[in-house]
Amino acid sequence: MSRLRLAVAVPGAALLALGMGALPANAKAIGATDSGASQACVSGSSARLAKGSHAADPNSASAAEVAAAERMFANAMAKKGLHVDANGRVLDKLGRQAPAATVKVYFNVITSGSTGNVTSTRINKQMAVLNNAFKSAGFTFKLMGVKRVNNSSWYNVSPDSPAESAMKTALRQGGTDALNVYTANLGGGLLGWATFPFDGNASDKMDGVVLLNASLPGGSATNYNLGDTATHEVGHWMGLWHTFQGGCNNPGDMVKDTPAEASPAFQCPTGRNTCPAPGMDPIHNFMDYTYDSCMNMFTAGQKARMKAMWNTYRG
Repeated sequence: MSRLRLAVAVPGAALLALGMGALPANAKAIGATDSGASQACVSGSSARLAKGSHAADPNSASAAEVAAAERMFANAMAKKGLHVDANGRVLDKLGRQAPAATVKVYFNVITSGSTGNVTSTRINKQMAVLNNAFKSAGFTFKLMGVKRVNNSSWYNVSPDSPAESAMKTALRQGGTDALNVYTANLGGGLLGWATFPFDGNASDKMDGVVLLNASLPGGSATNYNLGDTATHEVGHWMGLWHTFQGGCNNPGDMVKDTPAEASPAFQCPTGRNTCPAPGMDPIHNFMDYTYDSCMNMFTAGQKARMKAMWNTYRG
């Protein structure tokens, strides 16, 4: 739970009332490396994990923690004079709509010798995946630079480890509007993890997204190599929970238009409906655990929540 620093988190009741979301859960898991090592799977409530994985979830939160974070988020929005209207638009005190946002992206490619050296072509493809996924929410991602760092002690990194702290402290660039992406061979079978916008100061050194290098487009993580690990983790970085947060219990993921889901969906199931509330499970949502090929959408409520989070914490 160290990554959910709820004492300084700020999600809110205003969004609860509007049916938007709060703290996201975040990681994806599979133990493939960029050179095609064996796979291992993970499960958990706040990471994107592959079916059968047994790694610990680095970002799970209880219902009480989520509720506390939501209240703080509402307070933070109010202090900035922001609110969300019935159409999901983020407005200031004068009723002016928040503009579209450009996210500055810094890639940090961690290698062990030549192992894990993600090519520029694959990074550019990953940027295209992010821009395609988030453009309808009003976000554009602009690649600002790529660092390649040969450091074997950082290459096999795990959440909340000394290696993660040292890596991010040395490499992070930019302010609150900067997305730092770190690619490496993740420990514990994870596909990735991210910080939330309410994890303390959004510009602190730990802020960012860590990805299994094999999950970028063209990598060796079978079924998870089209680039949507990054989409999923950036969704958390933007403030989204998993679609299955809270299971069938209200308020779930804090977004009204994502149907309730009792547990994460894996692979690409058909006809899955795990909760009595209306709506089939959102297996095609980027914030579930299905294969990359199965994911293709954010809901209007999720888009509104990301805009509110961005303008509260990062914009």
